Formats: sequence, structure tokens, C-alpha cells
Amino acid sequence: MNKLISFLMILLMPLMLFSCSNKNENPAQSSKTIGVSLLTRGHIFYRDLEEGLQNEASKYGYKLIITSADWDLGKQVSQIEDFISRKVDAIIVSPVDSKGIGSGIGEANRAGIPVFTADIAAEEGKVVSHIASDNVQGGRLAGEYLAKLLNGKGNVAIINQPAITSVLDRVAGFREAIMKSPDIKIVADVNGQGVRDRSLQVTADALQANPQLDGIFGINDDTALGALDAVNQFNRKGIVIIGYDATPPAVDAIMKDSPLKADVVQYPKLIGIRTIDTINDYFNNKIVPANVPVAVGIVDKEALQKQNASK
Repeated sequence: MNKLISFLMILLMPLMLFSCSNKNENPAQSSKTIGVSLLTRGHIFYRDLEEGLQNEASKYGYKLIITSADWDLGKQVSQIEDFISRKVDAIIVSPVDSKGIGSGIGEANRAGIPVFTADIAAEEGKVVSHIASDNVQGGRLAGEYLAKLLNGKGNVAIINQPAITSVLDRVAGFREAIMKSPDIKIVADVNGQGVRDRSLQVTADALQANPQLDGIFGINDDTALGALDAVNQFNRKGIVIIGYDATPPAVDAIMKDSPLKADVVQYPKLIGIRTIDTINDYFNNKIVPANVPVAVGIVDKEALQKQNASK
């Protein structure tokens, strides 16, 4: 009996060794868990980004724990603390507050968990890599398009959200482009907090304070649509609005010849894909860049019609 067992062990040994070698061939492909704290799930942008994350993670066999901070910094820090207690292998954050999130990232740093930011950068704490749209270029595209529609002159308002680094980049690019038209003046720069109802309120105030307002830059589509609501309520004619994100409601407004004339378009699914790919490279001990820019574009009614015709 013992001889038979020994004989069977000899036969099975190559198979056992082969199995073990396959499991160890790529350690990064073994079970890895990544914690994700999104800014919100209320925006189509972040739902698309989440889809990109999920699809690419499934290719590598990674498990994602996806949460939403819902614009609440305290909630986001708690989510990071929960990821730390779960001993995740990496953390992805889209910060509610680029500076305020530093405490949460710092805790992850001390726990030895690598942190990556997607869409919105962090100003404090150690981040391995930031993956986002080229928002400075996006702001430039918005400013150049608005200047063209205004024929290089007029009064402009920015509906801002200054707590977010990606927005700061957009506004910096926009201002850079507008400065090339000395007859365009930025007469208002107000905080719409990135949401539609607040953007409606601050745009209404800007319209009352500036009877000769000619153009508005909304730093995302909820902001641009809130500005559009205010312009329509005040029945102000001749005002041009440029948005950012090209979400379906904004695209619909552009196609209907509303004051919203164009939108900078981002590719959130691609941001999600690039984020997971960057983390996979890191897991495989590759050197990853500190910043991974994702290209942007701009669409107006003509471009959208061409897109629809080509489908």
C-alpha cells in the first residue's frame, strides 16, 4: 500500500509543481482589493468613471469596494479609514476637498497603503499617481470658444467651485485663453459649489449685478445647466454659456439651440480604465508617472450632429 501511495505521489508531483508555478507567475494577479471613494454618484460623469473602473478591474481579477462621499469630507475620510481597517491593497480617491482630504491620505500613507487620485487631485498627503483629464487644456478650449462666439468682446462670468483642484485648473486655462482678448472682461467669479440649484442662485445674483453680461463659463454641466435655468428665468437674451462634461442633459440643451452653445467633453470611462491600469503597473513593480493626463475635446451642435450622423 505504501509503495502505491509513493508511486502516485511521483506521478502527481509535476502537476503540483506546475499548479504552484502558475499561481506565482504573476503575484499582482492574485486576489487584490482596491477601495474607491468617489466624490458623488449623483453626476453622470462619476457613474461613467465607476463603470470604467469596474470593467478594467474585472480584467485583472481585482475586487473593488466602491463608496460615494456625497460631497461630505468627513464621510470621505471615514471611508478611507474603513479601507485601512480592511487592509485593502490600494485606495482610489476623488477628493471632496483637495486640501482637506490630506488627513485621510496621511492615514493611508502611515498604514503603507498606496493612494491614487482620479479626476480630482489632492494638495496634501502622498499620492502615487493622479489620473485625470487635462483640465487646463479643457479650460483653454472653453475660453477660446467663448471668445470666438463673443467676437472678442463682452462681459463674462465664471461659475466656479474653488475647493476642487480640477476646477482650479479649468478656470486657470479659461482665464489664460480669455486674456488673449483684451476686450473681454471677467466681471464675476462666483461659487456654484458644483451643483445645479446653487449655481442657479449665484448666476441669478450675477445677472442682477451685471445687466450687460454676455457670456458664462460653467465649470461642470450641473453648473452650466443651473446658469441656463437662471438665464431662462430672467429671460435674458444674447447670453452665451459654455459648459464642461457633455452629459446628456447638456447635449440636449445644445441641440435645442439654447444659450448653452458648447461643452468641453471628458472621457470618464477612460479615466477609470487608466486608473486601474496604472495601479496594475504599480502592483507589478513598474515605475508609474506622477500624473496621467487624459485628452479632452469640445463639442457644439455641429459636432454633435456629425457624431449622430456617423453612428
